[in-house]
Amino acid sequence: MSVQSSLRKQEANKPLKTHTIKEALQRASFCLQEAGIDQPRKEAEILLGHIMNTDQLQLFLNKNNELSPENDNIFQKAIYRRCQGEPVAYIIGEKHFFGNRFIVNQNVLIPRPETELMIESALRWSGWLNNLHRQKIKCIDLGSGSGILAVSIALLLPRAEVWAVDSSKAALQTAKLNAGLHKVKDKINWVLGSYFDALEVFKQKPQFNLILANPPYLTGDDIKCLPKEIRQYEPIDALYGGQSGLEGYRLILSRLAKFAEVPALLVMEVGAGQKVYIEKICSETGLFSSMTWRYDLGGWPRVLEGIIS
Repeated sequence: MSVQSSLRKQEANKPLKTHTIKEALQRASFCLQEAGIDQPRKEAEILLGHIMNTDQLQLFLNKNNELSPENDNIFQKAIYRRCQGEPVAYIIGEKHFFGNRFIVNQNVLIPRPETELMIESALRWSGWLNNLHRQKIKCIDLGSGSGILAVSIALLLPRAEVWAVDSSKAALQTAKLNAGLHKVKDKINWVLGSYFDALEVFKQKPQFNLILANPPYLTGDDIKCLPKEIRQYEPIDALYGGQSGLEGYRLILSRLAKFAEVPALLVMEVGAGQKVYIEKICSETGLFSSMTWRYDLGGWPRVLEGIIS
């Protein structure tokens, strides 16, 4: 390595020397832009706002205030991590979902906005059951991950019986942290294992009238095409759905009849372009009296609502 290259490397590794909030954000935004981040200013504000426990408006109003050396150092490290491609949610350790804050780490996927469609479906179903059948919601979240679905149901439907199943011990631990954060940990039954197979240990098999599932739906080729910040940081096991991308759906649907309490609603999130294949697998079970699709903002059929009656 030449002396010039060595000096450049040393310079690049030096912490950004900032004095005010305005300076910090300007320099951080430039670094993020150079790293190819789409919304550099916004992400810089999110990171600094989290560090200072404040919002965008307060950052603007106090832009001429000096950062403390401690916050300055933390901010520089956060910007460096983001420039390397690490998602903001992992850097700050949280993500909002359906209006609530959830803890996230590299053991779980980062919640996506389209998954909120599943909660909306669940709430409509709960209202229908209550009005017509006056049945208690018995909900299972298959592949719970960070627990966003199970915890949200426990919060929004406090009388519901909720189960959360995941094959990853680390993911289930994160889900329990989120349940504890929202004070619903004791309202959820936690089970380690693969989908419905995890319930075989129970002598009396539980049955559910609301089944939520967001299985991995990407193929190997899909994963190769993912952006760096997903491919290198989010858990691949939670993304890879086998050679066809449909393995998880087949496993769930093959055991659904045994654990469904009629009438029941199956709510599943699916990947782009999988609508026809999912409909075929569902139809082959002979369980569904109706199937309805909910579309995301991009116009893709994203969430299947299948009624078993």
